[in-house]
Amino acid sequence: MRAWTGPEVPVLEGFGRGPAVSLFNTASGSVQPTAPEGTARMYVCGITPYDATHIGHANTYVSFDLLNRAWRDAGLAVHYVQNVTDVDDPLIERANATGVAWDELAVTETDLFREDMTALRVLPPQEYIGAVESIPLVVELVQQLQEHGLVYDVDGDLYFSVRSDPRFGEVSGLEEAEMLRIFPERGGDPDRRGKKDPLDCLLWQAERPGEPAWETVLGKGRPGWHVECSSIALRYLGEAFDVQGGGSDLVFPHHEMSASEAQAAFPGLTFAKSYVHSGMVGLEGEKMSKSKGNLVLVSRLRESGVDPTLIRLALLAHHYRSDWEWTDADLAGAEQRYADWRAVISRASLDQAEQLVDAVRTALADDLDAPTALGAVDAWAAESDRGDGSGADAIRALLDARLGILI
Repeated sequence: MRAWTGPEVPVLEGFGRGPAVSLFNTASGSVQPTAPEGTARMYVCGITPYDATHIGHANTYVSFDLLNRAWRDAGLAVHYVQNVTDVDDPLIERANATGVAWDELAVTETDLFREDMTALRVLPPQEYIGAVESIPLVVELVQQLQEHGLVYDVDGDLYFSVRSDPRFGEVSGLEEAEMLRIFPERGGDPDRRGKKDPLDCLLWQAERPGEPAWETVLGKGRPGWHVECSSIALRYLGEAFDVQGGGSDLVFPHHEMSASEAQAAFPGLTFAKSYVHSGMVGLEGEKMSKSKGNLVLVSRLRESGVDPTLIRLALLAHHYRSDWEWTDADLAGAEQRYADWRAVISRASLDQAEQLVDAVRTALADDLDAPTALGAVDAWAAESDRGDGSGADAIRALLDARLGILI
C-alpha cells in the first residue's frame, strides 16, 4: 500500500545537530532518553478507515511527526512504519449500514487520510501496510505461536493465551480488574464461552456469512486486530524497535496484546523499547470518537477554507500527552500566533535565530514539549522588531524542520 507524498525537511545549516530526545515511556511511567543505534525505528498504529480523519487522529500523527523530525535533526535516519486496519468489524459494519462495499469504503477513507496527512505536512512512513496485505505475515506469526502450544480453538476461531507471556501487563501496568473492565469496551470478548482466560485475545477469526475471508492454512477467515500490528512490526522493524506509538486508548488492550503475542512467539525477544502515547482530544465534554459521532473532521475544516497550517499549529499548542478539548478558540489562537510570526520574521537577526534554535530544540528534546517551543517563538516575535533580517531564513528553516510550520 502506498503512503503519501511528504514535504522536504530542511537541514539547519550552521547550527549543528539537535540533542537526543527523551520521551515518556508508558511502560516505565517515566521520561527516559531514547537511544537509537544509527537508525531510529518507530511503529505508529494507523487508522481503521471507516470514516474521515478527525482532530484526535490528527493530534496523534502530528505528535509522532514531531518525534520523526526531532530524530532527523539529531542526525538519525528514521525507519517509520504504520499500518492500516483495512478489514475489521467497524469497517464492515459501516459498509453494511451505508450500502458501500467494505473494500471500496476502505480505499475511499484511506485516500482521504492521505490527503489530510499531506495537508498537515506529516512525514510519511517508509512502509504503509494494510491488514489485508499483512495476512501472510499474520499466518506466520500464528503458526509460530502454535508451535509453542499457545493457540487454542473456540468454534473455529483461534485465540492466544496471553498469560504465556510472563511480561503480560508490563506495558499498561493495569490490575486485572481494570483490564477486564476496559477489554470489552475496546473490542475484547471476555465473556465468550470456551475461552480459557477472559483476557485471551483473538488471533484469527473464522469466516462469517457475508463477511470477507481469505483461505489460509489456518482456515478461511481474517486476522484479529492485535496480531496484525505484531506481525507487521516484527517483519519491517525487527525486535526491540525504539518506539511503539499511538493514542492513549491503545495502551490496553492493543499495545499490551501486540507485545505479548510477539514476545511469546519468540521467547527472549523484546517487542519495543518504549511505548509512547498521545492524549485524547474531546469535544463538548466527551472524547472525540467515530463511534460517538462527535467529530471535528480535518477534511471538513479544510473544505471550509481553514488553512491546514493553522490546524497543525492549534494541535501543537497542546502537549502531546495531555487530554484536552477542541474549541473554536484553538483555531483563533493559532491564527493570531501565525499572523504575529509572519509580521516580524523578515526582521529577525542571526543572534535571535541562534537563541531560538537552541530554545526550540531544547523544548522538543524534553518529551516533545511543543507548547514551550511555541512560547519560545512567541518570545522571539515580541522582540524581533530590533533585528536586521539576517536570521530570517534560519528561523523559517527551524519552524519548518522542527515544527512542520511554513512561514
